[in-house]
Amino acid sequence: MKTTVKAITAMLAMVFAGTVWSLTPAEEKIAERIKPVGEVCVEGQECKAAQSAVAAAAPSGPREPADIYGGKCFACHDTGVAGAPKKGDVAAWAPRIEQGIDTLVNHAINGIRSMPPRGTCNDCTDDEIKATVEFIVGQSQ
Repeated sequence: MKTTVKAITAMLAMVFAGTVWSLTPAEEKIAERIKPVGEVCVEGQECKAAQSAVAAAAPSGPREPADIYGGKCFACHDTGVAGAPKKGDVAAWAPRIEQGIDTLVNHAINGIRSMPPRGTCNDCTDDEIKATVEFIVGQSQ
């Protein structure tokens, strides 16, 4: 019996020794999620990953209002969640537009009712918020 177990073990070892393992799609997703997010750079040594991360994080100027809307504002203003007026809903926006753009921008920056200050764009400048409000208003008249 010991000889049979040893023979089977030896055969399995030979089979697995020549096998190239590949990840399943689920394992690939796990590997992607747990991969390192950075590396430590020592002063005096070149660190390309850190240089490219700094370049990627550097602001490239004001963002386009349509991009800000599509990345932040749409969640509420496309669905009407919590009473948010939907972009393009002329009837819902008309009384708001009558208050004037300065009032709308003030509400967007400081919040109103269920809308938090700056909506969900905490990294937007006041000018970007104003431009985005003007974009929404332009789409809702």
